[in-house]
Amino acid sequence: MPELKVRSGLVIAQRLFDIAYAIDLKRAEQLWAQRAQGASARSRLAGTPPKAVSFGVPPLALELGPVTLQIGGAAMAATASVRLYDFGIVTLALRLPVQDLSWSDFTSLVNHTDLAVGPAAANSIWQELLAQLGALLGEALERPTTAPLQEDYLLAVVDAFDEPVTAEALQERADLVPLLSGEERPLSEGARRDLLRQRFSYHPDDLAVITWDRAFIYEPQRETDVADVLEMANAQLLEIRTYDEMLDEELPRMRELVDDARRRTHLLASRRYARLARRLHTLVAEVTELAERVDNALQVTEDVYLARVYAAAMDLFRVANVSAAVDRKLAIIRETYTALHSEAAGGRAELLEIAILALIAVEIVLSLLRH
Repeated sequence: MPELKVRSGLVIAQRLFDIAYAIDLKRAEQLWAQRAQGASARSRLAGTPPKAVSFGVPPLALELGPVTLQIGGAAMAATASVRLYDFGIVTLALRLPVQDLSWSDFTSLVNHTDLAVGPAAANSIWQELLAQLGALLGEALERPTTAPLQEDYLLAVVDAFDEPVTAEALQERADLVPLLSGEERPLSEGARRDLLRQRFSYHPDDLAVITWDRAFIYEPQRETDVADVLEMANAQLLEIRTYDEMLDEELPRMRELVDDARRRTHLLASRRYARLARRLHTLVAEVTELAERVDNALQVTEDVYLARVYAAAMDLFRVANVSAAVDRKLAIIRETYTALHSEAAGGRAELLEIAILALIAVEIVLSLLRH
């Protein structure tokens, strides 16, 4: 059969940054209205009823305008946009429109886009966009991050082929593996099965196939719900990774502070234990609060299809594993806090006993002197 041709679609390269502890979205929207001429909107899933999917705090979407990219040795026009989440994550997206490309040329464009702006490429375009965003919205950032963590994701989206095609026929006539893997060499049957395992269709003529770092979406209705859900899952992964690295840095520092406190004299140690315990309690409360905000960022309730896609993405991105590591480290800090609190309380009780004994001794001495 003749090769399918992509009549219209998009290649979307995303890079997510954890740029701050939190973002004041209302303030960001005000600053954007004052300083920029682009469009802004609070995001919601387009094809899903509001009662089916609920955002904790809807993210803020902004249009940054056109950019020129060097893709496969040729200059290509793209549009840049950003989506801001209140828990400190921003998603920068570069959208390349596609028209009248054969399937093999479409696959080649996706892979060349990854080489040009993906994780292995120099990220000057991303840093330029991030600097532009910081100059416009820096006042809305609470506790900005100096070296933000990053996540990349690549979406190949087809709105229409040159002929009507069902999801089943599409998988027979178009090889999705080179597009999803980025590999030029053939893959083994086992690797192909693993790559294509997470496939979803709601209607006969739509298809979503997701992997760790790429996804293919065929959506004739031009709905963006699946892409939005994948972005949210990536944002949650990045935020939890940030907590994990923060706790990795805090645990050795915590041990050093505890050892230092124990080397002090006993009178000073109790006060140092109390200060250190307060610090650890603050850290646990801060991470726990943010983790709850991230967990509640998106709730998929009545839309079974999107719930399946979202659950598969969270499992594929191993969000639960990273979250479990964060919980283990928080448990260590809580136990340390409890021990320090007990030692501080014991130190204060000892000081009180010494003070009482000293007062009794003074009373005895004064009594002897009077007689």
